[in-house]
Amino acid sequence: MPIWMLMTGPAQEGGQAPNFMVTMLPFIVIMVIFYFLIMRPKQQEQKRHETMLTALKKGDRVLTSGGLFGTVVGVKENVVVLKIADNVKAEFQLSSVQVVVSK
Repeated sequence: MPIWMLMTGPAQEGGQAPNFMVTMLPFIVIMVIFYFLIMRPKQQEQKRHETMLTALKKGDRVLTSGGLFGTVVGVKENVVVLKIADNVKAEFQLSSVQVVVSK
């Protein structure tokens, strides 16, 4: 008997279709792995970033997404005013603040 016939298993009688759950199980497992390895850590990082933005206060030294360091002078609804040099203040979108360097 050829080896490929042994690997396919017994022939199905009556032309029954394979069970739907058995067919979908690999896809479900892949989606669960995808969620725990990619989506959940990203959601947690977004939550940490949002809490960091809400905790910004005057005097915090921050780094923006453009690579600019500045000291927080004021925080409005979704605008942050940064002092980037002596007598130089600039307004940035609050979401452009990436990390608080020091407080």
